[in-house]
Amino acid sequence: MKLTIEPKRYAKLVAAHAPKTKLLKNCRNAFLGGGLICALAQGLREVYTRAAGLAADDAATLVSVTLILLAALLSGIGVFDRIAKVFGAGTLVPITGFSNAVVSQAIDSRAEGLVLGVGAKIFTVAGPVLLYGTLAGTVWGVVYWIVGLFG
Repeated sequence: MKLTIEPKRYAKLVAAHAPKTKLLKNCRNAFLGGGLICALAQGLREVYTRAAGLAADDAATLVSVTLILLAALLSGIGVFDRIAKVFGAGTLVPITGFSNAVVSQAIDSRAEGLVLGVGAKIFTVAGPVLLYGTLAGTVWGVVYWIVGLFG
């Protein structure tokens, strides 16, 4: 015997039993988490420019590399997930979130082997970002080049 329920009634039932979202708390935590990551980045940039004497562009590159490395290491040892549970979307500051997405896929698929597991699935989440980011950059570059021809 198959039981059926009307979609409207089902939606009401789900809404009645679903946990309420703590919107203000989540927004505050995301803001704080993203702010802390950005403050860390700024602190690293200051260290690299003042203490290490690097040029601003070189320091900015080194900050990016450092944030990628830190996010990858924290993802690898399981700490990034705990941080993300507290700060939510704030941990998705593009460079750290991207690093976590790549490393998490590698960890999740390692049991399937290096080629068919890690190699095939490492960019499952990050692949669309790379594809459409590259495509958007190319289209914008062509538009910029065409405008430059007539400007």
